[in-house]
Amino acid sequence: MPSASRLPNPYRPEGATVSQRLQSLEAALDWADAARVAAPWVQAVRDNPPPFWAMESLLKEYPISSAEGLALMRLAEALLRVPDAETAIALTADQLGRADFDGSGDKVLARLSSTAIAMSKHFLPGASEGSGIMGKLGAKTVVAATLRAVQLLGRQFVLGQTMPEAMKEADAARKKSNVCFSYDMLGEGARTDKDALRYLQSYADAIEFIAARANKTGALAKNDGISIKLSALFPRYEDAHREQVLLVLVPRVWTLCQAAATANINLTIDAEEVDRLELSLEVLEALLVRVATHCPQWTGLGLAMQAYQTRALELIEHVTALARKHRVKLMCRLVKGAYWDAEIKRAQELGLPHYPVFTHKHHTDVSYLACARALLAVPDAIFPQFATHNAATIAAILQMGAKSGATFELQRLHGMGEGVYREVLKNPLISCRIYAPVGAHRDLLAYLVRRLLENGANSSFVHQLADESVGMQELLISPLRLEPHPSLPLPADLFGSHAGARANSTGLDLTVPAHREPLLAALNTTPVPVVPEADVKTIPGAYAACASSYQIWSKVPVEDRAVVLRRAADALQAAMPQFCALLVKEAFKTWGDAVSEVREAVDFLRYYADEAQRIMQPISCPVVANAQMGYQYGVTGETNTLRLTARGVWVCISPWNFPLAIFMGQVAAALATGNTVLAKPAEQTPGVARAAVDLMVAAGVPADALQLLHGAGETVGAALVAQPGVAGVVFTGSTQVAKIIQRALAAKDGPIVPLIAETGGINAMLVDSSALPEQVVDAVVQSAFRSAGQRCSALRLLVVHSAIADGVIEMLQGAAELLLAGNTADLATDLGPVIDHEAFDNIQRHIARLKKESKVLLAPAESAQAATKPIANLIAPHAFEVDHIANVKAEIFGPVLQVVRWDGNPEDVIAQINALGYGLTLGIQTRIDSRAQALAAAAHVGNIYINRNMIGAVVGVQPFGGEGLSGTGPKAGGPHYLYRFCAEQTVTVNTTAAGGNAALLASMH
Repeated sequence: MPSASRLPNPYRPEGATVSQRLQSLEAALDWADAARVAAPWVQAVRDNPPPFWAMESLLKEYPISSAEGLALMRLAEALLRVPDAETAIALTADQLGRADFDGSGDKVLARLSSTAIAMSKHFLPGASEGSGIMGKLGAKTVVAATLRAVQLLGRQFVLGQTMPEAMKEADAARKKSNVCFSYDMLGEGARTDKDALRYLQSYADAIEFIAARANKTGALAKNDGISIKLSALFPRYEDAHREQVLLVLVPRVWTLCQAAATANINLTIDAEEVDRLELSLEVLEALLVRVATHCPQWTGLGLAMQAYQTRALELIEHVTALARKHRVKLMCRLVKGAYWDAEIKRAQELGLPHYPVFTHKHHTDVSYLACARALLAVPDAIFPQFATHNAATIAAILQMGAKSGATFELQRLHGMGEGVYREVLKNPLISCRIYAPVGAHRDLLAYLVRRLLENGANSSFVHQLADESVGMQELLISPLRLEPHPSLPLPADLFGSHAGARANSTGLDLTVPAHREPLLAALNTTPVPVVPEADVKTIPGAYAACASSYQIWSKVPVEDRAVVLRRAADALQAAMPQFCALLVKEAFKTWGDAVSEVREAVDFLRYYADEAQRIMQPISCPVVANAQMGYQYGVTGETNTLRLTARGVWVCISPWNFPLAIFMGQVAAALATGNTVLAKPAEQTPGVARAAVDLMVAAGVPADALQLLHGAGETVGAALVAQPGVAGVVFTGSTQVAKIIQRALAAKDGPIVPLIAETGGINAMLVDSSALPEQVVDAVVQSAFRSAGQRCSALRLLVVHSAIADGVIEMLQGAAELLLAGNTADLATDLGPVIDHEAFDNIQRHIARLKKESKVLLAPAESAQAATKPIANLIAPHAFEVDHIANVKAEIFGPVLQVVRWDGNPEDVIAQINALGYGLTLGIQTRIDSRAQALAAAAHVGNIYINRNMIGAVVGVQPFGGEGLSGTGPKAGGPHYLYRFCAEQTVTVNTTAAGGNAALLASMH
């Protein structure tokens, strides 16, 4: 197998990278000349606009920024896949109703319907207007009209639903201009191996169709070709599963390459997300080895390259070296990139040091031109294919191509850029290939919406081309003259870049060797601290020392306490590898979960430092000036000040499932507000807690102010709760234990002791038939099985609409079966063992019960169980279908999911979920916005997640925890949390006590 490639780190300063790209273009391009060439093309398009159904016209009619454009996008994304009439009606009414802001009734419907009628006339001659589309003839007619508009919109962007249909359309296009095609079989990444094999067959069948019409001995570049998506051919196309990718995926792709080589056609591997780039290069090199051996004359293997990546130029250098190494010529398609928003979000979520893509459009334009120049410079290794709809970029490429003498082709997407290419292709020497999606219209949703979003942005050339208010000079402005600067704050600055702003914690990308190597090294060098159990008899002494320390710590200015917490945060950030290793060893965390937990702990320390400074400043009670009467409301001659004070010694009882983040969050909240802490970690994870306490003491927390007391909950925990003088208890764990603590505190004499409790529950996810099944399955797998289901927020009950239940369940089964349960020190492991044998036995009892009472959807075979025996307490994902929501009686704290089908009113389903008695999180998967909000309002849970997974709250952004059914609140990482650790005190001063009210007397004059 080829060795891993080594591209530069993708996370590097954007400005410096752009400057390097600009330097590479010096003297290589005359932009003024390119603009002069492009201007007549633009003017011709504006003088002879494309048909109203073309992309340029659609964006002008329905701008994405408008209510109508948004409605069209949402309907196009979802309506075609909705199988039941009730949901289709609700979805259409929701989207069209939300768009109708001006009270004009059928405004949006009329525009969509007129589009449908006109499209019908064009695509389906003889279509009748007599169907009553334009009138208000009932919900079904409205849906039918809208559905027709969306279907016909799909015809504009999908060449055909089948290969014969697509090739018929291609032949018609060839009669008008000098074009060939690259067919793309519609579909996103596979979630199951069954999906992958289906996509493989689809690609093979398509190649067979193309081969039947290809010229076997002519120029390959003149034949049609095919584009394939590697993630569609292997469901675990991830860096962590590299060995399986090379073992399983490469042979699959090679069968397609062999067929393409025999047919003398091009096969291009489509570009995917940044974290898969290195893996794609390994697959490419493995294929090149085979091409060089079996069909060295074939020059049709290709790779798409994304110019928006900051290392795009280095990618070209690397691929050129590979081609020369194996003496094989490649076809490389240069695109700007299709996952920009997802890449930005991922970098922000992971807290990466920089973005892997350019954040400003003109930076990507510069990169595209620099990459084009680089591709044209290596004709021995690469045949360039330039995919762009920008007239000025096309002119620049033609200019650079003429200087280099290299052969190349231009490319455009089917349904886009037709007006510009109509003008460009008047030159018969220019070759153009059309990237043409093929597949059922219901499968076009992700592709279509992505194209609309990409090209509907205000900065898009396609959008501006249709906007005649944008002058020619502005439209064709040189990106080479603009100053290089990022347009987004870096992930570290998400909470502000000004002085004093809270810094976001820094994370790691485990697909980057330089990021993961320190973690793996720490695994071998970081021991788990041995923590002796505390003797219950020592607790009164520990309390006395903590209470004495409180007298000092509580008087330390809040600003100084905050400095200590921030110092601890910086130290924890620096020690991330060691703490991640501890979490993997002691808590059986996967590496990804371990990194996330360390980051959360860092964020807790910084956030609570900031919050304590914010809320603990004394404030004057509000007074209101009365301009007419000349005095202020409130008793004159007094000042009233409200301030928060610490309460005393707090007992912090943390769980094993987040032994660092929750432990550190509880402790930091208490310390920031001036309290001192007796901390009892979970019995299973004292080593992580010991390391955390040592770090905080080293950062400046007095040793007596933070004392660790390790031991069983029934002994040490109970004694701490019962200790006289304790000012408060903060607890995260089971509802059963929370109730025991609640009763123990209630039975104590003395002041009423506050309890902050965060518990779990029967967390549910409701899915209606408008939801995207792939997105649902991704969210379910992450929410139910990640962390071995050992999160308070983990999904326990999936309630899915019966119209899509069979398909969702089948996809879920296939996806869950691919999860790897094993040793969490292995980067490929998806879930590790449950925490201990007691938990294992308890979960197994529930599994045995469900096997008797329910329909088994997912359970490992006996052979699979046997294979996992070397690792203790390992439980693979399980799923069961039960008849009724009410049958789900208890939370199963492990990777066990129960599934129920529903019909009827979704609010009735929420009522049944509420009746279960307790829940911490609720997931809602629907494209009906009004439904999502109504269901969220009706739910009695603390945290609601719409169209995403149910885990992974963000400190200060997504406060987590629960009031009422899931604890006593307030939410951790939220703006109200610290108040519960404080007492309120009001100070009233009679300012007239010495000599009278001078201010009042002065107001008389």
